[in-house]
Amino acid sequence: MGYCSRSQPVVLICAGRVTRNGRITRDPESPVRLPQDRIEIDGSALDKAPTIYLIMNKPRGVVTTASDEKGRETVYDLLEPGLPWVGPVGRLDKASEGLLLLTNDSEWAAKVTEPASHLDKQYHVQVDCVADVDLLARITRGCAVEGGSFDGDRSEHLRAKGARLLRHGDRNSWLEITLDEGKNRQIRRLLEALEVRVLRLVRVSIGPIELGDLEKGSVRRLTPEEKKAIDRALVVLA
Repeated sequence: MGYCSRSQPVVLICAGRVTRNGRITRDPESPVRLPQDRIEIDGSALDKAPTIYLIMNKPRGVVTTASDEKGRETVYDLLEPGLPWVGPVGRLDKASEGLLLLTNDSEWAAKVTEPASHLDKQYHVQVDCVADVDLLARITRGCAVEGGSFDGDRSEHLRAKGARLLRHGDRNSWLEITLDEGKNRQIRRLLEALEVRVLRLVRVSIGPIELGDLEKGSVRRLTPEEKKAIDRALVVLA
């Protein structure tokens, strides 16, 4: 209903702050029939918030979280006051920058980030070497990287869907790397395993949505055409 993140309701429900049709329920998995059921939080009726879809050019150094125990700037500091609650669609780590989607449509966000959707995401990556054909091939071929499993003890195979050279200088290169899955810090961990250091990492597109000329730190709403384009891409991939 666009009230908060997908995890926060569990805390509210277990605390007895949520009622369904006037009765407290402490079971987060208890089924709800919308719009027939009346949901209240702390005695106030919960109405479905209007859906909102945002695109942000996240600057480097800003964390993708609602609050930070170290007092660092978060993506929420860049949003205009008065917006409904929105959550990030996927993540960009603190050192990464570029395109970040935010929405209060949690079902849509789950579809975009679902690994099975294989929605292409493109990144421009500056590395500390002059990339050659062999390095590009190794990036797409991939390799086993330790500590990638949930418990951190087993390795996983990391690879990119595509990699090409954009430009290079005497000591470094800019690559365009395409992923069709979203594993944690995938590009950084893969390149580190290949003994390549990432200097900058900028996400430039998610499916048909491109960062374009959106200024760093700026936020705008997705146009209806952009929203339809990503929905069509998800249908085709499904």
